[in-house]
Amino acid sequence: MNVLFVEDEPKIAHFVQIGLKEQGFVVDYCDNGDDGYIQAIDNEYDVIVLDIMVPGKDGLSILKSLRRAGQNVPVILVTARNELDDRLEGLNLGADDYIAKPFFVEELVARIHAVVRRSVGDRQNLLSVGSLKLDRITREVTCNQQQVELTTREFNLLEYLMRSPGRVFTRTQILERIWGYNFNPSTNVVDVCIQRLRRKIDPMSESGWIESIRGVGYRFRKPES
Repeated sequence: MNVLFVEDEPKIAHFVQIGLKEQGFVVDYCDNGDDGYIQAIDNEYDVIVLDIMVPGKDGLSILKSLRRAGQNVPVILVTARNELDDRLEGLNLGADDYIAKPFFVEELVARIHAVVRRSVGDRQNLLSVGSLKLDRITREVTCNQQQVELTTREFNLLEYLMRSPGRVFTRTQILERIWGYNFNPSTNVVDVCIQRLRRKIDPMSESGWIESIRGVGYRFRKPES
């Protein structure tokens, strides 16, 4: 799942990002509210983890602006303050949950899964194209009813492609979304990962579900109607 994390304390930001990425999340990070709000408006996220006390536009103001703009993305508020009024204000503004510092990353992960399930429902967390099925919550993949073992990066790449069957993604787009930072454009890490995926999800086919678009990138093939 794609997560926007807005937090201005470097140590907390560091360990939370590492913890979420280890659990397979794709994380965008901002250390101030102004940039966080722009990211939230300009991009599509499964959940936003938002510290109330950040420089610039504070967390509650960001939440209020998002809800006024019709953005229904789940929001989990993070705060070091335990006053009831803060929690109530956030929930009344449309927050889906809150978590108080200090916290364990495992707890945050559980809360993320919970708010996403409530938001979109279990059915939308199941991606299915033909005989290939992917569960975004349990992170299980099956092909022809056989379980497929994938690495975290392979799973994230497969999910990214399966969410938009027929859409062509460039290598640069895939690098930025799955690897999270810019590589040399001539790198072949995308091609290597695609090859591994093909062998795992459709070993009897030379190309399988993932099609190469010469000179552009890759797309997940739509099943024949």
